[in-house]
Amino acid sequence: MKNVTFELSNVHQHGSSFYDYLALRKQFFVDTLKWQIPHNADVEMDQYDNPMARYSLVLDDDGRVLAGSRAMSTSASWGDHTYMLKDAMTGKLSSIPSNLLDEVIDSPKVWECTRLVISPEVKSMRQRTQCLDLIVEGLIDMANAEGADTLISLSNLWLLRALKRLGYGAELMGDPYTNDDDGHKYAVMAIAARHKHLEQLTAA
Repeated sequence: MKNVTFELSNVHQHGSSFYDYLALRKQFFVDTLKWQIPHNADVEMDQYDNPMARYSLVLDDDGRVLAGSRAMSTSASWGDHTYMLKDAMTGKLSSIPSNLLDEVIDSPKVWECTRLVISPEVKSMRQRTQCLDLIVEGLIDMANAEGADTLISLSNLWLLRALKRLGYGAELMGDPYTNDDDGHKYAVMAIAARHKHLEQLTAA
């Protein structure tokens, strides 16, 4: 396995990886979880897949996409949209509650991470954990390169436990809620955008 990171300006350097990631998202979020989000027969893609987005993917030795996530600065804007949580809090996204945070975050030091997905072909817990670790390491590298120090995400509660097991010190930022489409519990969580050895040194 290896991690690749990119934005739309250099997506061509990674062949079909971006499109394959969108296809994996469609398979999971639309076909499996039944989310009512923009898609066609092949891929899922929304208004946040724009030039402000950053991507961290995991590829196998043959270059197939095994997992991935998208990220964006909370100070980003593109047309009428900013980032997912802010748009929800300001009434632009009816599918997400508007009261998940006490106040809107708008800072280049904080990045929102979305659309985390791991292929169902990755079956062992060890490999799934490795995928998550590689994704987060890639997100941290990109965030640090642009001056960010915090990653936040509205995600399934399993991610909070998984991040803590990996040593990232994840914390909830608000109360969980139940998603109407899939019945699962989600909440906003945050980690410091520091690699694990630095996080562990800080804690010590």
